[in-house]
Amino acid sequence: MRFTDADPSAPLIRRLTLAVDESQCTLRWLWPESVEAVYVERLELDMMGDDRTGEQAAQGKLKLYTKEEYKASNGYMDRITGFGAIRYTVHVCQMEEDGPVLVRQRDGDNTVVASAGKADIRFSIRYKSGFFQKRKSVLMTVTTEAPVPKEALCYVRKQGGVPLNKEDGTVYPFVSDFAPGRNEMPPIEVAKDDYVRLFFTDGPKYGAAYRLISD
Repeated sequence: MRFTDADPSAPLIRRLTLAVDESQCTLRWLWPESVEAVYVERLELDMMGDDRTGEQAAQGKLKLYTKEEYKASNGYMDRITGFGAIRYTVHVCQMEEDGPVLVRQRDGDNTVVASAGKADIRFSIRYKSGFFQKRKSVLMTVTTEAPVPKEALCYVRKQGGVPLNKEDGTVYPFVSDFAPGRNEMPPIEVAKDDYVRLFFTDGPKYGAAYRLISD
């Protein structure tokens, strides 16, 4: 599929809206008068770090949709399941001699994001130490409903009390991704009066796909 950047005279999609009723979503938009068909791109946003754009992102995720189909259904309908988020982009389709060309809009008016539900991330933290030892071991367990990239989580260490947020102590990254199910972290050694807690590295970004729960 070929793309072209929108020029000032190109027909564009306007007022794209999204309505969700349980697991079904409906897209509606204003059609340019000269456009009889569009391609709707459905991209499951990858929290594992895949943020492709353009032709590469569209491969295998495009569906031709005509204005007549739109009128008959009063919009474009799709079913959303699973966890995370889905980005819908409506591309104007222009027919040329060598095939369809999709108009790439830069203003974002032709894109919306639907939430497919949040996956639970449950974590537990235990401490183990001897009576006369100056240090203690931290035993962390992370149990997830879906794959979680290591970049999504961090742990924060604070002296004298449990950290209240990501900025309330020293931040440490994880070194491997979390598989669905129970993940036991290697023990870490801290001072006797240090405490640890897990946080999202980026609350707005990862909080849209996951729910972080302390057991």
